[in-house]
Amino acid sequence: MKKPRPPIAEVRAAVEALVGYEFTDKERLDRALTHSSAKPQKGSNYERMEFLGDRVLGLVIAELLFRSYGQAREGELSVRFNQLVSAETCAEVSDDLGLHAFIRTGADVKKLTGKAMLNVRADVVESLIAAIYLDGGLEAARTFVLKMWSDKALKAGNARRDAKTELQEWTHAKFATTPRYRIDDRSGPDHDPVFTVTVEVDGIAPETGTDRSRRAAEQQAATKLLEREGVWKPGA
Repeated sequence: MKKPRPPIAEVRAAVEALVGYEFTDKERLDRALTHSSAKPQKGSNYERMEFLGDRVLGLVIAELLFRSYGQAREGELSVRFNQLVSAETCAEVSDDLGLHAFIRTGADVKKLTGKAMLNVRADVVESLIAAIYLDGGLEAARTFVLKMWSDKALKAGNARRDAKTELQEWTHAKFATTPRYRIDDRSGPDHDPVFTVTVEVDGIAPETGTDRSRRAAEQQAATKLLEREGVWKPGA
């Protein structure tokens, strides 16, 4: 037997308590929680709000990083920014709030898993940011974003991520290109080989890494390039 949906007033109150903001226009909140598959009236789902929320989130996160990492260069800030506004992080915020219990979707979307459902969870968070912005202005939206993202922004600075992943995100943001890795040499016996790998990025000089596996050599080359370009601090 299908479990009845709670009254809309209860849903609104529960979400407002979670996000720490009380809406003047309750219909904005309803729209932020409604996927197009729920077949609401035209314009009453979150698709347009998701677009706006993404931009508001980007502004607040950029400001947060600019203030929190006063010595960081543009490249490092870009990498951190891309991580914090990614679908994965937005979906994580959705999970932190437990928003999945309040999203209105059609039956076909309820069956989605993996990446597709991750995007739905992420989209709802961006839509919610837009709803708060439209209802209460930038300060209200900033308060919500800082509440949910500040710890993540600081934790992101405490440890390095995978060098190849970091380099790829940085080069996409700065040069709109992807790093290319080339094996220059493989020496030593089969049981103990040594690989020399060069990473190339259009527009800047390459870097080379040497280690006992291809992947380790690639990581070393990526690390050297990130450190040389000031995205990472040497030895950090």
